[in-house]
Amino acid sequence: MTQPLTLGVLSDTHGLLRPEAVAALAGVDHIVHAGDIGRPEVIEGLRRLAPVTAVRGNVDRGAWAEAFPATARVALGGRTIHLLHDRAALDLDPAAAGIDMVVSGHSHRPSIETVEGVVYLNPGSAGPRRFRLPVALAIVALSARALRPRLVELLAFPGR
Repeated sequence: MTQPLTLGVLSDTHGLLRPEAVAALAGVDHIVHAGDIGRPEVIEGLRRLAPVTAVRGNVDRGAWAEAFPATARVALGGRTIHLLHDRAALDLDPAAAGIDMVVSGHSHRPSIETVEGVVYLNPGSAGPRRFRLPVALAIVALSARALRPRLVELLAFPGR
């Protein structure tokens, strides 16, 4: 039987690895970054916490970004996770492909929804605040029996 794991999920850091994100990710077993990394130092900082799987987003340009694929698939805790930056670019049927969770970013809007047994997770943006959107990431408990994502707001919006 596969041991339960904790997955840290973030996206849209845009070159900023916040200390609040580092604190929230402390102790996770693996980290996935759904693109718009912004600078390679972000991934270097995350790798100090746990192994990292990352994809590039639309702002990730240059030689350093070429090391990251547009999509990735990860098997962890008895679950299969498909990772891409923009959910609108999803070009497969996750349920038919045996995928348990699709992780994407791009919109900066944190959300969790389940469609046909597949969890769609957007952790929101963990980087610079945009508009009135929260600064957030997600933590997911993974095991063969359960997949439990939760959103973690890193910074409350002033006045909320």
